[in-house]
Amino acid sequence: MRSFEEINEKIEKGKVVVLTAEEAVKLSKEKGVKYVYENVDVVTTGTFSPMCSSGVFFNFGHTTPPMRMEEIKLDGVTVHAGLAAVDGFLGATQEDGIGGSYVIEKLISGQDVFLSANAKGTDCYPRKKIEGYINKDIINEFYFFNPRNVYQNYSAATNGSNKTIYTYMGKLLPNYSNVTYATSGELSPLLKDPKLKTIGIGTRIFFGGTQGYVVWQGTQYNPSTEDIPKNPSRTLAVIGNAKEMSREYIRAAKFKGYGVTIFIGIGIPIPILDEEIAYYVTRSNSELITTVRDYSKHDKPIIREVTYQELKSGKIELNGKYVKTAPITSMNVSRKIANELKKQILNKEFFLTKPVASLPSKSDYKKLNTKSTKQEKVIKNECVNCGLCTGYCNALYIENDTVKFERTNCTNCGLCSDVCPVGIELPWGLIN
Repeated sequence: MRSFEEINEKIEKGKVVVLTAEEAVKLSKEKGVKYVYENVDVVTTGTFSPMCSSGVFFNFGHTTPPMRMEEIKLDGVTVHAGLAAVDGFLGATQEDGIGGSYVIEKLISGQDVFLSANAKGTDCYPRKKIEGYINKDIINEFYFFNPRNVYQNYSAATNGSNKTIYTYMGKLLPNYSNVTYATSGELSPLLKDPKLKTIGIGTRIFFGGTQGYVVWQGTQYNPSTEDIPKNPSRTLAVIGNAKEMSREYIRAAKFKGYGVTIFIGIGIPIPILDEEIAYYVTRSNSELITTVRDYSKHDKPIIREVTYQELKSGKIELNGKYVKTAPITSMNVSRKIANELKKQILNKEFFLTKPVASLPSKSDYKKLNTKSTKQEKVIKNECVNCGLCTGYCNALYIENDTVKFERTNCTNCGLCSDVCPVGIELPWGLIN
């Protein structure tokens, strides 16, 4: 077996052998999987697809006088402000104004956007309003933290109803008249390492034109028991500095009848540590399978299985007739990402990271099931032992990092309740 350290040493010495996933598939057909394992160190992947579960964190910088921003808008788009004084989060699919993804794209492009924020004003944050233009060079932080990107396979979409429907998979014509799909096939990152033997928390990735990292399993993470999943399975949560990203790999988008979304470009290098990994990275479009689902029904039933080679041919047979297929994922940009990542590794600009922890092999993923009746539970309001109250009251003190109460010194003045950040009320509950 090879190691991450050995491959990084080859990168440092300029001796590393890197192929894109498409090149690895071609080489395997010519000389076999074993040859790929013995002669290739890294295989690069790429995808450029709409990834709705994306968004950016901001730190706008403190104003003079200081302000705790409570209602924030950028070019009329609502930014979630329930974080701290001048922090905020903007989801890519935020719908008001021009849409969250369009604000993100403008900032990445270096354009100015209009900031407006309001607040009630407090003693430590007295300012109540600010308006003006900002850009990515003015603010402190501007980074993506995406809860769910890079689906491990994704079902193709069709429509069995008698009317046209508009979805996040695009416009679907009635009576199974077209099919759309959204995975880059043999370039797709998680199809090249389906068991995530090399991808985990801490994996360095190509993200939007800069280097980012895998930070957790993505939401809706639902590992398949199949060797190579045929349905939506694993996902990744990723982070990256939006200030360093390029509009070439981050693009705002809008689907008619659905709403705004965002194209995200991600590439992941797969180190060829053993022959099993070499086998998976060399699977071709003719061997990678997804399902076609009917999006006109809420449970999206499977109509048939199909290979990516069939999908990429431009038409497939569906219910006895041939219908057009069309990708949402840009193969042009996906291929560009894989090639750019290859170039960076060869130029010693990108080194591999060994995961600090593996992602789960199982998941408790479930669909929302609300209850028709509300269950009330009594939650006791307990002291968290922060100790703030001890600075105001002679009846309270800290001993062994725990707040203690001396009843004989209590005058029932109520000052402890006045300053308590978790709302402990008199009479006090922490009797020693």
